[in-house]
Amino acid sequence: MTESGQGSRGPDRAPRAASEGYGHWLLIPLALLGLALFVLPLLGLLARAPLAELPELLTREVVVAALGLSLVVSLAALGLALLIGFPIAWLLARFEFPGRRLVRALVTLPMVLPPVVAGVALLGVFGRRGLLGPLLSSLGIELAFTTAGAILAATFVAAPFLIITLEAALERVDRRLEDAAATLGATRLRILWTVTLPAIRPSLLAGLALCWARALGEFGATITFAGNYPGRTQTMPLAVYEAMQSDPDGALAISLVLLVVSLGLLFGLRGRLGAADP
Repeated sequence: MTESGQGSRGPDRAPRAASEGYGHWLLIPLALLGLALFVLPLLGLLARAPLAELPELLTREVVVAALGLSLVVSLAALGLALLIGFPIAWLLARFEFPGRRLVRALVTLPMVLPPVVAGVALLGVFGRRGLLGPLLSSLGIELAFTTAGAILAATFVAAPFLIITLEAALERVDRRLEDAAATLGATRLRILWTVTLPAIRPSLLAGLALCWARALGEFGATITFAGNYPGRTQTMPLAVYEAMQSDPDGALAISLVLLVVSLGLLFGLRGRLGAADP
């Protein structure tokens, strides 16, 4: 009976293995086609980039100004995202309250909202004729078409990447460790600093990297809400857009810089995400 049982299972296994093999052969060409879609444009950028003229192109005044402004805007947006994002992530991860799903949906909406629509929405609130525009103007605060506006636009579209990463990390923290620290007399602030933050550090670093990368590459909301003014709101993506019309080599050079920065972030982020996995 044992032999017949093994024999009866043999024919079942053979077709299954064959079907799996056929499935693999169908998936491999599709996977290669998909890889070509992602790889070929990057190779085209590298092939067309004027590498010999790269130092001269990247030292032009407009490029240097755009690079410096991009660093200021993206780092300021990163700090603002952390300032408001951590409390939001903490609230979503640790508290049950009516409308929690709606709050999460609203917070993550900028991730799927078209960037130009995000810029229009910001104008509707913070523009001179927006909901808060007259109040801000009376206080001497102007956000639209200013560097502060570019920072606000970058924060609006980039902060959700940090928030959802932190929320997931905070939900995985072993609450028993925090409770044990509390029984030993640690304050809430001390528990946060010595227990919670070390536990979520890999995810925190990953979220910060994602947020910064998104802020660095922000285009649509910035050009709609802050405009494209060299030295004031023209970040590197906006400089690429303008240079494509008059200086294609300069656009390729700036694009190459953004490509290198993005690849560097992804390689660094890969290790952090791996460390964050349970």
